[in-house]
Amino acid sequence: MRWRGVAPDVLLAASGVALDLLMSGKAGAGAAPDWLVPVFAVLVGAPMGFVRRRPVHVSLYLAAFLLFTDQIEAFTSNTAQILLCVAIGATGYLRGWLATLVAVVPGALATGLNIADPGTGFTGAAWVYSVGIPLLPALVGRYLRGPAGRLKEPEVTPDVLLAGAGVAVAVLGTWPMWHTSEQPAWVIVSFVVVAGLALGVARRLPAVVFLVEGAMLLLSNQAFSAATSTVHVLLLISVGVFAMRVASWFWNLVVYVAASFLASLVVVGSEGTVTGLKVGLMLVVVATPIAIGRYAGARQSAAEAERLRVRESERLAIAQLRADQLAERERIAREVHDIVAHHVGAMVLRAGAARYAAPDGPVADALADIKETGHQVLEDLRGLLDVLRDPGGDAALLADPADVVTESAERMIAAGLLVDLDVDPALGEAPLVARASAARIVQEGLTNVLKHAGPGTAVRVGLAAGDGELLVEVSNGRPPTVREPLPSSGQGLAGMRERAKALGGTLSAGPDGGGWRLSVTLPYPKTKVTT
Repeated sequence: MRWRGVAPDVLLAASGVALDLLMSGKAGAGAAPDWLVPVFAVLVGAPMGFVRRRPVHVSLYLAAFLLFTDQIEAFTSNTAQILLCVAIGATGYLRGWLATLVAVVPGALATGLNIADPGTGFTGAAWVYSVGIPLLPALVGRYLRGPAGRLKEPEVTPDVLLAGAGVAVAVLGTWPMWHTSEQPAWVIVSFVVVAGLALGVARRLPAVVFLVEGAMLLLSNQAFSAATSTVHVLLLISVGVFAMRVASWFWNLVVYVAASFLASLVVVGSEGTVTGLKVGLMLVVVATPIAIGRYAGARQSAAEAERLRVRESERLAIAQLRADQLAERERIAREVHDIVAHHVGAMVLRAGAARYAAPDGPVADALADIKETGHQVLEDLRGLLDVLRDPGGDAALLADPADVVTESAERMIAAGLLVDLDVDPALGEAPLVARASAARIVQEGLTNVLKHAGPGTAVRVGLAAGDGELLVEVSNGRPPTVREPLPSSGQGLAGMRERAKALGGTLSAGPDGGGWRLSVTLPYPKTKVTT
């Protein structure tokens, strides 16, 4: 229960006491003195304050108190009978089947002794009531634990159709007898219309509607015999809706037994003769709506499961697409930085150097180099676009990493660096992804040397492979002249570190004897990989 604290318990206890005072106040204490009325009211009502926490104990206490008040013929026994049913229902809701059975059995014994009159034999009807009165609240309590989930869709059209169909069946099945019945026509019309309209909430409250239709069938069998067959049809419809909404076979069996008992009033008839044909007909009539309801419920559950599967697949597809897009954007940003920063940086520095040269040869050479570098930028960007069109074609941009390293060294030599390139012949044994990352790291390292040390700086580039590792080293000596460093975005070293980390490698960079040393280790499996 959702309420917390002692306030609900006090309210329950006060309600139990008040109920007995209202029921027993005028009738007195029976054979006992009247002053016992308030005492009995407290004794029977106060224990309800513990029903939320100790429902079994309260049920056993009320069963014993019912026997006691019945023996002394106190009117409080009626209150004890009512509160006993409430306690048994609470037990069914709050506890398991074993605890519920422990509460029901003494409750049934106490109820049977309360119903039995002194000196009168215990009839079959008395046995039914003795068991049925405590068993019904127990079943209701168990049902309220939730065998029928809430409807997820807010659509009311099926409810309106059920209500309309119920009213139509009720009216069409009874209108010829409206003026021939013993009761006024408006009474029968109101009765059958209410029974039909009740189907409008059958999907949302299947058990309640079944109980309502069952009660109306019993009432019609006693007072409105002209409407009995029609209400029986409405009862069977409610059984079918119950079977569709409640997946538990146990509760479907309970409804089947109850509906069969109610149907016997119609199928067997008032003459009391029971034949095999009537019993078989009754069982088939009740089983049919349950079978239809279970089939419809299974189809509905399968459709809902399929909708959930499709929705989950769509969600996963969208999430995967978004993850792919984010990864692609990150890769694009890294490639654009590596390519454009390298080439355009070389172009800008070469053009800056040409400004201080003589207008003859060096200027022409610088401009020619800028033009060539610009063409290279276009080629690299075209390769990047190919990668964007085909995410699986990463090798298209770096088809031969050794050529990329050589080309980068030649471009830096043209820009003024003194590059000493040392490439291990065993480099081809390393995987393409490791060699491609190494090539980009060399590009970025040479660009950084040109930016920060300037032309005339001696640079050594070494690439070696062996023992499952690819070693990359870019080291430069002291700059030949003191120069103001160019502005840096700070992303070059971070990008190289990210590349190395993605392959499980390490990167170290720092001053080295007046110059700078960059060292990267990229591990790879010790298997020869050919391109």
